[in-house]
Amino acid sequence: MAKHLKDKVAIVTGGGRGIGREMCLEFGRQGAKVVVNDLGGHFDGTGTSKEPADEVVAEIKREGSDAIAIYESVASMEGGEKIVQAALDNFGRLDAVVHAAGILRDRMIFNMTEEEWDAVMAVHLKGMFAVGKPAAIIFRQQRSGTLIGFSSTSGLIGNTGQGNYGAAKDAIAGFIRTAARDLGKYGVTCNVIAPAADTRMVQSVSDEARSKRTKAGIASAGGGLTRKRDPAAIAPVVAYLCTDHARNINGQTFFILDGEVSLMNNPFAARTMEKPSGTWTAEEIALLYPQTIGKEVLNPAPAQPPKS
Repeated sequence: MAKHLKDKVAIVTGGGRGIGREMCLEFGRQGAKVVVNDLGGHFDGTGTSKEPADEVVAEIKREGSDAIAIYESVASMEGGEKIVQAALDNFGRLDAVVHAAGILRDRMIFNMTEEEWDAVMAVHLKGMFAVGKPAAIIFRQQRSGTLIGFSSTSGLIGNTGQGNYGAAKDAIAGFIRTAARDLGKYGVTCNVIAPAADTRMVQSVSDEARSKRTKAGIASAGGGLTRKRDPAAIAPVVAYLCTDHARNINGQTFFILDGEVSLMNNPFAARTMEKPSGTWTAEEIALLYPQTIGKEVLNPAPAQPPKS
């Protein structure tokens, strides 16, 4: 098998489990040296363990490539800088950073605490910046590199009970779209992955919560998908985006589900109603909206009658 990432160095945050683990293994198979970053905590961000990252490093080495583990938290600038520095100290260079670390603290927004909001934002969104900034400095200097962020249909579309997670994931997409414009002229590519895969975070959502969403008529992000949701399906696409073959793919968002890879539209005007001159009045909009741009637009969470 051709090794399309031979001699490249890649960092994967959240690399000890799930999608992150699969990406680390794929990078190793493609010849890259891998920095496996994982705090080793529970899916809600509590606890620590070196075991997940260490196991992935051992497996990469058994398969003939090289890797190191680093257990820093991505939720601080100091942690992000240490992760990037570990690549330079151990392998002498850096070619790709993939930020897949994440936690869940699901709660309806009217019940969500400040701590639940801040914890999710810190790992997902600040983590993106904490590893992305020091990597961007290196990439700009060497005029090459790849930065990949992980979004989600919960952010791009929305999902009940995930106001913190969805906000962070949509913000990551915005960050990467902007980074693509900041760094593209230096030969750096920045792209977004929106995966559909059965990971421990997805499996942590209880059947009761899923049932309540369905009974309330609330559409779940990615709902109705019947294909196999294997985390391993994400890794080859990410690896490809880090190869020299993908040097002109920049600022894009990819949805991946098993054998399905979709290039997502960046936000655009789907429908427009235009007044020949002047601005619309509220009365005119009330009259015309249902017949024009609002026609057949569905409410993802229709109001329910109060319980008797």
